[in-house]
Amino acid sequence: MADNQQEKKSDFRYATGDAQVPWAAIGEHVWHQDLMGLVRLLVKPGEDEGAFNGALASVEEALSELCACGQPVAKLSLGDTVKRLEDEVAEFLGCKYACFVTNATAGFQIGHQFADLGPGDEVILPGITFISTGIYPPLVGAKCVFADIDPRTVNMDPEDVARKVTDRTKVIMPVHIGGYPVDMDPIMEIAEEHDIVVIEDAAHAFGGRYKGQMLGTIGHFGSFSFHEVKNINAFGEGGIVCTNTEFGECFNQARFCGVDMSRQIENWLYDVVALPTMGGPQVAGNHSSTEIQAACLLGQMGRLQEIIRIRRERAEYLHERFEPVEGLVPAPLDTDDIQSTYHLYLLQVEPEALGGDIREFKQRLSDKGVTNIPHFAPLYHFTLYTQLGYDREAIAQSCPNVEDVFWHRFTHLPLYPLTDEQVELMADLVIETAEEMKGGR
Repeated sequence: MADNQQEKKSDFRYATGDAQVPWAAIGEHVWHQDLMGLVRLLVKPGEDEGAFNGALASVEEALSELCACGQPVAKLSLGDTVKRLEDEVAEFLGCKYACFVTNATAGFQIGHQFADLGPGDEVILPGITFISTGIYPPLVGAKCVFADIDPRTVNMDPEDVARKVTDRTKVIMPVHIGGYPVDMDPIMEIAEEHDIVVIEDAAHAFGGRYKGQMLGTIGHFGSFSFHEVKNINAFGEGGIVCTNTEFGECFNQARFCGVDMSRQIENWLYDVVALPTMGGPQVAGNHSSTEIQAACLLGQMGRLQEIIRIRRERAEYLHERFEPVEGLVPAPLDTDDIQSTYHLYLLQVEPEALGGDIREFKQRLSDKGVTNIPHFAPLYHFTLYTQLGYDREAIAQSCPNVEDVFWHRFTHLPLYPLTDEQVELMADLVIETAEEMKGGR
């Protein structure tokens, strides 16, 4: 940081503190009526609606009392709770800098900006990932280059990455699908050899490890998602971008319009600065996060290890059930070098053994009431990339494993918060489906 003032007052706020005529940070304070709106959103009636309404009335009375004898919060965005979250995340990850932003996609943008990604540059990313991995490069005129995958993990194949590096490659984006680590050593070797920035898409991977290093901290940047479907969330949305590079000193400016509260222009409260990047100054975006989201994520972080433990135990149970069944390929488990977050359970089939591929298998499972989703379609199949001039057929030919596993071999099963009975039933129905297909039924 530039100085102590930067640490204490890193983001813009109106609150003037003790003054006879203050200017508060918040235009309208949050009162018990507003808190009740949040309670009603987060807790829905159960089977006994009468009991629920009675309890709800008690909560409203208690909140009214609480607000009557307390004081409303003076800061709802980028305050002390956000700072505490960032400090705890940085300590948990063992990295120098962590910044709470609106979502993982915002973190990707910040990483790309540091890399000075622009027109004519190339970003190598896996053919199978969520759309946010490949959304920023086209925005700035860069090209997405789709790498083939390791068919066992559905993660980026380092050997194909090496084949697709050119003198225009500026960024490599490994994605830890389902929280299972990409083989990062060869990725980092390629990056070092060709002076390429690595941005880890660790959206599924908060808490995972690769050879003793926390996922998201191995590349130059990492970005995590705390969307509502992830292992832990921040009231539905949120992201953390982290780095060990010097650019982390500018995270506060990168998150909030370049506002620099450590310095002021003449006759004003602050300065606005450009972000220093590998290629020169750039304008910052606005990815501000709230105190409420930070408070939620801090609470859920306290449960993270237990959540991962439960997911791991269920994955081990499914592995034990599926491994003896011809035609089923269970998800890879942890090793001395690999610790997954088990965000998803990767299930694959051997079409030759079953007499049918994953499309038939998925439909049969769905008909039995078992939800399963591949996560994800190959990006280059989307109309967006065709509209931008990408040759779908040529890319498909360069990614044969992507095509094979997507059309014929893989899906994902849920792990948590299912009951033990649901997990057992899911295993029974997966095995039953495999036996039916092998028997031609």
